[in-house]
Amino acid sequence: MTMSFFASLRRLSRSGSTSRSTAGALGQMVKLSTVAGVGVAAIAIPPAAFIGYTANDVSHDALALPLELEDLPNPQTTVVLASNGERLAYFYQENRQDIPLDKIAPVMQKALLAVEDARFYEHGPLDLKGTLRAAINNATAGSTQGGSTITQQLVKLTLVSQATTKEQQRGATETSLARKIRELKLAIKYEEEHSKKEILERYLNLAYFGDGAWGINSAAYHYFSTSPEKLTPKQAATLAGLVKNPDEFNPRAFPEKALQRRNIVLPVMAREGVISTEEAEKLQAEDLGLKITKYPNGCVESVAAFSCDYIRQYLLDEEALGATVAERKAALERGGLTVQSNIDLRMQKAANKAVKSHVDATDKVIGALAMVEPGTGKVRGLAQSRPMGKDKKKGQTYLNFTVPQKYGQSNGFQAGSTFKMFTVAAALKKGIPVSKTYSSPGHMTMRPGTYFDCEGRGTGEWKVGNSTGNGTFNMYSGTRRSVNTYFAQLERDAGLCNTVKAAESMGITVPYDPDNGITQQVPSFTLGVVDVSPLDMAAAYATAAGGGEYCVPQPVNKILDRNGEVLKEYKPECKRVMSKDDAAQINDILKGLQQPGGFGYANGTALPIPSAAKTGTTNDNMSVWYVGYTPELSTAAMLAGATADGQQRSLVGLTMKGSGISFAVAGGSSLAGPMWKSAMGPVSEFLTPATFDSPPRRQPVAAPKKPKKSDNDDEKPGNGGGDGDDD
Repeated sequence: MTMSFFASLRRLSRSGSTSRSTAGALGQMVKLSTVAGVGVAAIAIPPAAFIGYTANDVSHDALALPLELEDLPNPQTTVVLASNGERLAYFYQENRQDIPLDKIAPVMQKALLAVEDARFYEHGPLDLKGTLRAAINNATAGSTQGGSTITQQLVKLTLVSQATTKEQQRGATETSLARKIRELKLAIKYEEEHSKKEILERYLNLAYFGDGAWGINSAAYHYFSTSPEKLTPKQAATLAGLVKNPDEFNPRAFPEKALQRRNIVLPVMAREGVISTEEAEKLQAEDLGLKITKYPNGCVESVAAFSCDYIRQYLLDEEALGATVAERKAALERGGLTVQSNIDLRMQKAANKAVKSHVDATDKVIGALAMVEPGTGKVRGLAQSRPMGKDKKKGQTYLNFTVPQKYGQSNGFQAGSTFKMFTVAAALKKGIPVSKTYSSPGHMTMRPGTYFDCEGRGTGEWKVGNSTGNGTFNMYSGTRRSVNTYFAQLERDAGLCNTVKAAESMGITVPYDPDNGITQQVPSFTLGVVDVSPLDMAAAYATAAGGGEYCVPQPVNKILDRNGEVLKEYKPECKRVMSKDDAAQINDILKGLQQPGGFGYANGTALPIPSAAKTGTTNDNMSVWYVGYTPELSTAAMLAGATADGQQRSLVGLTMKGSGISFAVAGGSSLAGPMWKSAMGPVSEFLTPATFDSPPRRQPVAAPKKPKKSDNDDEKPGNGGGDGDDD
């Protein structure tokens, strides 16, 4: 029996591809192992050492492993790119990018084989001498010893990588003869179906090299900032030495151990003829020569941290990546996707600088900016003053205040009088001319039944007041001065429901559940009582800038699979929600804020190219806004008094960059406007000086009065019924 067993093993260890007779030999070996109850060790282990190694030691966990290896793709790193192709972030479970064998330096291939399996191209799936030595040692000493061929090691690596249950994970890593026998069986089958070069290629791509580097490509770039095809003998020796114990010999964490390990590998390379003895001795005297390149996983270290986070959340909702969130997450972290985003790094960096220059991370104020391209909906940049992270003492947070709650977990903030644009849009659509005037006193009481929601239900009494004086205003002067009592009457005539629908058509979500008392279809809607994000408002105002078409915000342009094939390409999702004439009219009205006499102009927010804007301040100065745009870019800037977890409070009395915020300056144009200008000023330098379309009907309008010092802004709180802004 023993001689027959050895004959089978000898056939397994011969070079070349195995044949059907090989499988027969394995069958004979397994049959013999079954009789003995233990496997290979039965032919060599002394009886005394064998006591206690019973059939129960053939682990059920090992039996849970698959009977043959599947050629499943290795987990790959997903990369997120800016619009110019520069990297924004990586997403991965294992940082790996597979490459073909011909892209790996021959010296790297030979170095690995020299130290792990010098006779790889000469033997079959089993290296008889090494395997028996390891089996005997493992059974007697209870420790794992080398001796496995590259193919056997590949089997183990693959089983570990593909394990989906705890039983499979334990079975793939346990120290037992059951595991060894199964690995050998799988190795034989694998060598029947794959060439030696295919096996070596898969091994080099699958192996772990420590410090988060999976596969030779990641390892070469991580430790030496070079490609695998350019690895030198010294670098190859370092990497080849890592696979034995990548954590213990981690060059970055334990450079001395890594150096000792490399200096063991170099003589082996010389012995196997990979390099000369002289070169090995020379290289042993040199240091490791590390040149570390980091592969940060996720968004925290990205130059566009919250843009990146928005992209990730957006893709977790993308059905093209899977039917469930779990499948989409797996696609992102294991699929090797290339995500081409719409983030423009020039705009992103301008937004970053703007929020940082106006608000410190630890201020009890949140500064946030969002940039959207009119006509396409492309999201060009998002930034906030609170950096990404978990250290609250440093002002860090994982809440994304720039995007809707669905993507950022922030409830949003009331937008104040920036909502008056929706009232103008509803009025124009209904045919109300811009020359429409109303006598607008300092305070008004709107009686019950004056306004009706979209169910036709009348609303209650509304007391509304101004801080911008009183008089008779038309649509131009009433908007530019942001007169609340003017807009109370304009909303009445345009229709509350029509105003709500105008906002909804531009992407604003308006809560409405009157049966449960949840509704924001209220008279003060025109004063911005709905919680929104800067991205919501930037996209809404991009509607007018884009000639009347609302485009759904899109942070991603294209998704490529691991092979570079297009998995999903995003086309603009735009719909016309107002006529071109109405859009041109709104632009003409809002240009006034940026021109001499306008509140924004007085606070230095004008641009050297055509632009338009609207301010907003909420009741009690909880948040202030400045939403402005050119024909090519819409940007919403917001400042809000809030704690680290988003609980709101008045801005008045807080400090920003060491300076206190007084009641006099807590306004949209005076506080949010300068931050908007800090971002849009630099951006305007590479935008074309495109002009807005002229409005269809030029009617004489009264020029807005130059703001008095006491009217520093149209942003002072008044009697808005506690529902919104008073500008």
